[in-house]
Amino acid sequence: QVQLVESGGGLVQPGGSLRLSCAASGFISSFYTMGWYRQAPGKQRELVATITSGGSSNYADSVKGRFTISRDNAKNTVYLQMDSLKPEDTALYYCNAQHRLRTSNNYWGQGTQVTVSS
Repeated sequence: QVQLVESGGGLVQPGGSLRLSCAASGFISSFYTMGWYRQAPGKQRELVATITSGGSSNYADSVKGRFTISRDNAKNTVYLQMDSLKPEDTALYYCNAQHRLRTSNNYWGQGTQVTVSS
């Protein structure tokens, strides 16, 4: 059974930092591109960052220079280090796993809430 379990969300002041983690199980994560997406109230889900099994990363323009995605294939875990957080980063953050060849093999976690507020 495939599972993606996010953790690390919470309430933080503007300018602060959080580190999200996503633990994957039930599949070999090295075959998958892992990513973080977010959805704010009343808005569509949007890409935050992705990272391939080889370590190539891609970021949304809005988070470039502030967020860093990384992964540990041995631990089947992907991370999102978020620095210089802004109120507009407030959203439910989802972990995603996409098989690098089979588009139908696409999985989501349940989400972790990040709230940036003073």
